[in-house]
Amino acid sequence: MSTGANSSAEVNKMSRTIDVGAFWNTIRQEVNIIPENAYDKKITEEQNNHTTTKKNCIVNASSTPTMVFSVIGDSDSFVPRPWPKTVFQTALIEAAKSGGETWILFRKNKEVVSNVIQEAYGHYEDMEFGEDKDEKSIGDPQRHIKLINIAPQKPLDDTSEDFNTETWPCEYTKAIYEKIIGEDEDQLLEFEKHISKQEVSFFNPEMNIKMPVPIAIIVCEGDLRTIVHVAKALKENVPVIIMKGSGKAADLVLDYIDKNDEFRKKASNSFGIQFDNDKYRLLRKYLGKIIRHKDIIGVFDLNEDDPLKLSNIVGETVVSCWSMKHVIPTQDNVQENYETKDGSSGKSSTHVHDDDPTLKGFSLTWKFLQKNSVRPEERIFEGFNMESRAHILNPKFSTPTSLPLYFYFVYQLLQESRKLEKFGPTLLLEALKANRCDYVRVLLAKGVNFRRSDLPELYRQTVACNGCGEDPPCLHIEWILKQLAENHTKTMCQLSNDLSTTGNIEEGNSSQDFKVADAAEALCRTILRYEKCIRCGMAENYNCCLLKSEQKRSPPRKDKTTISDILLWAIFANRKELAEICWLRSENHLLTGLVCSAILKKLSKKANNVKEHVLSNDLEEHSKLFEQRCIALMKSMYKENTTHAIDLMDDEAYVWGIHSSPLAFAHENFMYDIVAHTCSQKNMNKHWYNNLPPDIGPFVNSIFTKPRQFLTAPLTKYVINYFLFFIMLIMYSAFVLTSISTKYYVHDIAKVFEYYVYFWGAGDLMEEIISCFGCMENQSRSDRNYYRRMKRYFNDFWNVVDLLSYVLLIAAFAVRHMHPSQTFTVARRMFSLSLLVMYLRFLEVFLIHRKMGPTLIMIKEMLKDLLRFLSIAVFVVLGVGIYYHANLWPDHQTMWSGDWTNWRIWTIIYYPYWQLYGELNLDYLDGSKPDYDEGECTNITTEWESDTSQQRCPQEDWTVQAVSAAYMLFTNLLLVNLVIAMFSYTFERVQENSEKLWRFERYTVINDYDWRIPSPFNLVLLPVRVACYIRKRKCCLPCCKLNCCCNWKNNEKDKKKVEFRKNFQKIIALRNHNKI
Repeated sequence: MSTGANSSAEVNKMSRTIDVGAFWNTIRQEVNIIPENAYDKKITEEQNNHTTTKKNCIVNASSTPTMVFSVIGDSDSFVPRPWPKTVFQTALIEAAKSGGETWILFRKNKEVVSNVIQEAYGHYEDMEFGEDKDEKSIGDPQRHIKLINIAPQKPLDDTSEDFNTETWPCEYTKAIYEKIIGEDEDQLLEFEKHISKQEVSFFNPEMNIKMPVPIAIIVCEGDLRTIVHVAKALKENVPVIIMKGSGKAADLVLDYIDKNDEFRKKASNSFGIQFDNDKYRLLRKYLGKIIRHKDIIGVFDLNEDDPLKLSNIVGETVVSCWSMKHVIPTQDNVQENYETKDGSSGKSSTHVHDDDPTLKGFSLTWKFLQKNSVRPEERIFEGFNMESRAHILNPKFSTPTSLPLYFYFVYQLLQESRKLEKFGPTLLLEALKANRCDYVRVLLAKGVNFRRSDLPELYRQTVACNGCGEDPPCLHIEWILKQLAENHTKTMCQLSNDLSTTGNIEEGNSSQDFKVADAAEALCRTILRYEKCIRCGMAENYNCCLLKSEQKRSPPRKDKTTISDILLWAIFANRKELAEICWLRSENHLLTGLVCSAILKKLSKKANNVKEHVLSNDLEEHSKLFEQRCIALMKSMYKENTTHAIDLMDDEAYVWGIHSSPLAFAHENFMYDIVAHTCSQKNMNKHWYNNLPPDIGPFVNSIFTKPRQFLTAPLTKYVINYFLFFIMLIMYSAFVLTSISTKYYVHDIAKVFEYYVYFWGAGDLMEEIISCFGCMENQSRSDRNYYRRMKRYFNDFWNVVDLLSYVLLIAAFAVRHMHPSQTFTVARRMFSLSLLVMYLRFLEVFLIHRKMGPTLIMIKEMLKDLLRFLSIAVFVVLGVGIYYHANLWPDHQTMWSGDWTNWRIWTIIYYPYWQLYGELNLDYLDGSKPDYDEGECTNITTEWESDTSQQRCPQEDWTVQAVSAAYMLFTNLLLVNLVIAMFSYTFERVQENSEKLWRFERYTVINDYDWRIPSPFNLVLLPVRVACYIRKRKCCLPCCKLNCCCNWKNNEKDKKKVEFRKNFQKIIALRNHNKI
């Protein structure tokens, strides 16, 4: 008994005489001590045996925290009130993550708040380190949150020697660090006050620029002692965050601040105790002190607020506390205020230093510098480089005072000293990495430029992944990019890692920086399968081979990273808000937005292929955001200026090496909403009628007023082409019906029919080849590689039908003229089949019609459903057919003997296939057909084996009919109705989007006939087209379209219009989004 009393007395004596300065230094040193090899099992065993000495320890450089939370409120609960503990745990850990190197102070006991904090920290360890959490010591550099138990006293029943921190300074095996301070709450308050007066470097430890250590007292539950603690802390200018909804003292304080009329009733209900006059007066006294300092109290509502908002509340409260330090009197600052007032009498308060008129001296940061006697000289900014903090999470709710607060201090310092333009790029880099969109927006508005030398660091911190080479793959965004373009991704990410490792990231090392930027652009083009224009060296074509000497210009030197480089990084890093900010500051907003949408859609599909569905959905959502922005931009431009909005759809631009126009790019990447927009349709009409009146009557009349314009209109060429196509069909039909054999030669007209078909087919095939490879097109899609063009060509149903008709026509021609026969049976069949496909081709003429076009689209989509159905039915038909054959004609060994028409495979599939349509064939399946008795089949093996044309008689088998019954039930009631349901769904889907799909197909037709020449006239004009193509190829057609025209003055006019439309896009985009 006496031993316990003596021990308690010693603890109380220690708590009364504790030195908070030494206490702070001890904790700061010990929580940052780590073993030289923290993952070595040997050292772990030595630690367990208490043989580790300070020789095995090294001190982490980051010894001062950048945020401290002191959580108070443990108390005996007499009122059983539940509160959302999980919300508190999430908010606490997320705020600690945002704070950087964060300490969480608490008092470990058996009460609710203590247990909640320990459980929250355990969850943090599990989520952050996984199975390696036991290997992460308290001082591990990756453990950015440290839980510190400010123990009231050593447990009396604890006789372990390792509890004494003086003999055991390095507690690696414990995730919670313990240090005894005593039971007196005033000792904890003194320690909190001492922390608030400490300073931490927020740029670089070598620089003489520091800010106070941010500290906030978090109140959860609590009793009378908690209220006293809060009142004294507020008096010492220490900010307090109250968890509203946790009950007891926390809610009582807030209720008293809001309305103190019901104070007596709520006090009794909150604590569940009986108040006497002394306790009530004491409570009222301290609540009065609290309400006088309510300006530095933050409130977090556990029932209403998002857990991620605690970071904002803490930051605002801490900054408010610092700002009002000299407004709210405390014991320490009364004398300081008096000295400041006395020392500043007779001096202007506008400037801190009279010899430096560039400083205004009002900012909070500059007040701290003045307090530290630091002058704004150049030496302050020598080696300016913010320390990288990649562990900071991307904030969901971001304000200028959100944690970490060094962003706030850096900006104020640079703004106050007017060094923002010079040293702002470092802050911009950190803001981009931490996704601090508010700072990015302000810095860009201030004219801060992103340094190209920082681009490798940006990719290294956000896109590159150190584990992508491991097996199994980590499925990080870098790994997904490698699957699309491995070489460019390695150059972009691994070069960034190499530069970081070697420390060779310096401003001016442009060769390495340009490699990263160029690799990112090349990766973008590879994803979308575009080629960069390289014939003239650059897309703007400043030194084209066909330009006159006075027209040539020197290409501008691109020393700084443009906003488009940051935008491309934001796309690969999937930073939605940053991507929007950069997009608004870029050029050619419409085309740039479409390219961003297309890249994200490709990445989404790739992520979905590797079963990363969450990432895939996020990327797809980001892609749709850009597409919606582009649609809104087009809509607003059309309302503001219809003419320029329509012309803008054809303005070609250069984005990340991709040369295209908005409408052409949208069509190439299947952006149906963009192509179906009113701007796009108006632009199509303009091309379709070749700037003539968009009505049949006035358009036809223009043949007399503007004959050249009328004849070159795509509509005119479309009508002429299908008129000649119809004439060819008539001639082809007459030829196939009457003159396949050699007797046709006596009729000269038959030769005309045949050879017209050949010439028309040759000319039309030439146009299809041009369409497939884009070799003579005057369109920006000619910048795509041949694989992409061919893939796009063969994905079109009508192009496949065209190709099939050519193949059949060539085959028929070869059979007729190279392998003649007396009857020409094979040739007739080939010509007939070719003619059948030609008639199907002619249906494409109705695709341009508003009513019949969607019907053809439905037929095309339903054919896809039919093919999917046949892929299922073919296996069912084969399985049932084999069963029929194996039991009706057992042991039939001549399966592939004789002519191919007599192969048994046809017998196998014959009966089950026709049963799909209701043809039962039961007379054959049960072996009882009367024709068998008339000698049409035989059971003699030698006869049907020697002559495959001789039918073999089937044997009777009752199981065949049973299987046939089940098969008919399955196919006719299930499969057939299934395909009907598929057709119904396709009809509804196409009908719902019929207008969009029809407009998209209409653009395909208009785009084709913009350059297409009807066959066979194109054969006559072929030499002229080839000559023009060769000349334009020397000039790099797509890139020199504006510069290589004959009329240079008209070109200058066009360029002014294009420049106006660039600015027009920017103005409308800013109006729509208001993000600048």
